[in-house]
Amino acid sequence: MRQIPNLLESSTISRRTLLKLFGVGTVAGVTGYSRFTKPKPTVFQKDTLDLPQILNQSKTVVVIGGGLAGLACAYELSQRGFIVTLLEKSPQLGGKIASWQIEAAGETFMMEHGFHGFFPQYYNLNSLVAELGITNNFQSLNFYSVVYQDSHYKPEIFRPSSSAFPWNIIDLAIASPNRFSWGINLTKIKHLQVFQAITGFQREKNYQRFDNISVADWVETEFPQGLYDLYFLPFAKSSLNAPDLMSVGELMQFFHFYFFGNPEGLAFNGTKDDMGTSLVQPIARAIEQQGSKIITDATVTEVVAVNGKIDGLKYNAGSNQTAAPFIVKQNTAIADEKIEYFGAADEVFALPSGSQEAISLTCTHQGCTVQKAEDGKFQCPCHGAVFSADGKVVKGPAKRDLAKFKVLLRQGDEVQLVAANQELALPKKLQADYYVFATDVPGVQKLFQRVSGDIDTTVKSQVENLSIADPFAVCRFWFDRDFEWQQSNFTSLSGYSLTDSITLYHRIQQQFIEWSHNTGGSVVELHAYCYKEKDFPTQEALIHTFEQELYAIVPELKQAKILHRELVNQHNFSGYPPNSYATRPETKTNISNLIFAGDWVKMPFPCGLMERAVSSGLLAANEILHREGLQRRSLFSVNPEGLLQI
Repeated sequence: MRQIPNLLESSTISRRTLLKLFGVGTVAGVTGYSRFTKPKPTVFQKDTLDLPQILNQSKTVVVIGGGLAGLACAYELSQRGFIVTLLEKSPQLGGKIASWQIEAAGETFMMEHGFHGFFPQYYNLNSLVAELGITNNFQSLNFYSVVYQDSHYKPEIFRPSSSAFPWNIIDLAIASPNRFSWGINLTKIKHLQVFQAITGFQREKNYQRFDNISVADWVETEFPQGLYDLYFLPFAKSSLNAPDLMSVGELMQFFHFYFFGNPEGLAFNGTKDDMGTSLVQPIARAIEQQGSKIITDATVTEVVAVNGKIDGLKYNAGSNQTAAPFIVKQNTAIADEKIEYFGAADEVFALPSGSQEAISLTCTHQGCTVQKAEDGKFQCPCHGAVFSADGKVVKGPAKRDLAKFKVLLRQGDEVQLVAANQELALPKKLQADYYVFATDVPGVQKLFQRVSGDIDTTVKSQVENLSIADPFAVCRFWFDRDFEWQQSNFTSLSGYSLTDSITLYHRIQQQFIEWSHNTGGSVVELHAYCYKEKDFPTQEALIHTFEQELYAIVPELKQAKILHRELVNQHNFSGYPPNSYATRPETKTNISNLIFAGDWVKMPFPCGLMERAVSSGLLAANEILHREGLQRRSLFSVNPEGLLQI
């Protein structure tokens, strides 16, 4: 085998030399991947026949879940003549890109689940934005940085690029101040295999080879340490999955979509206003303008199955209560002298000693389980809502009091409960020709728990086996002063125990720009993409660590006064652990009138994050369009395969 010199040997590297070192010179010459002729997006699904666009008969669809997947599906179907009813359990639409109103520093602002970047290869999401005529709601962030706590590494800067693979790698190597710390030595077979693997993506072959091992285990031996520290670790965590729980097959797909198969460069846009105003509300308006209906604050209480199909469903609007009595067991894991707890997970009930009325601890905002604080009040760990000891709303964003239930019977460690307000508990019924489950993972699992009647056991098992990733947290701070900042307004961070990114909202979103201009203050957000609950078991631990790391990142803020602080903490993002690809549900199910959408669905082409959610929703819509003999929407992605296949 010809000896390939170590990259560390020379301090001056030309593009031609790097092409030879990586062994991609011939590839670059014959594929048309040049600075002047970039590859175009790949059309995944396009009907060759000229089929009708609009439905000419009455057909109904119920979409459950008002995140990006559900909104995209409902949008496409509503534009094609279907009568759509969209149900969302939260008071507001958007799921993980939802916005809600808060009071901070004496003013009203819109809060979110953290900063989201819109990349140019989000072809399907961007096509919706263009159709809605809302491109002006977005702005380029021009460049972004990755900053490392380890002083051994200098910040990496990513800018808009007109170069596709392999030129983007060459340009990165030349521009990177850390290129001699990558640690790549292609004379080592392991390093060569790593390079070939990450640049030779083939979907099925990729998952067959790499889905059985976690990223942490894969990089444990003979992996270029610098490459891992500089790129693999920060970008893997930006998928919201931790390396020890993420399949290498999924990481390969992620890297292919965002870098190695992406002809668009690594620039991205942000919203000028909050995500709800900029994106969610325009989609919702377009759905309702076609005569379809959106119902928020709706809890599905039963999914009725008859002869293996969905025959209908029941839901409560404005309440998570059910009219039917139910039994829950005592929860001995929660110690409290004055309150007994029953149930578990996201269905916990607090029964004060001597009382015959229990309080549901399911937050009426987005369904998180509230926790008792030292002052006796109940606090939501997800979005900060506060309820009094008897369940009344003290602080939003929740708008309804906690639900109350009467004790009908107590026997041993079990109690039988029934809704205290039976009028609210009477469910409404819905029937449709098609049903689309487009919730998050906990949501779709709960829907299957509420199925009455026989249902396909394979589909049920697939849903039960879905995973969720480690929790994520966002902490947004309002300070009384601004500060100098040399990096990008959104910057990825690596090496901190909790924090993975920092966003300067007072330099991005209009509401905060105006506030900063009027007050001289700043609004800064830290985001932890995936943290271990055992390391940060309480909100206090999260807030304390966020504050300490913020002062380490921006020392000037030690002298500033915190005017307000807002914590968002959720545990509902889709997980992609080893050995999960083969059993992951697909768009089409064995239940003839049930279709799936969401970022947990097995996708037939490379995509990630928001683009994955939107694409899954459009795939679900296409499945229904196809069954009704209508033209499917053309869907796009990056080149589905890498160039250096092995």
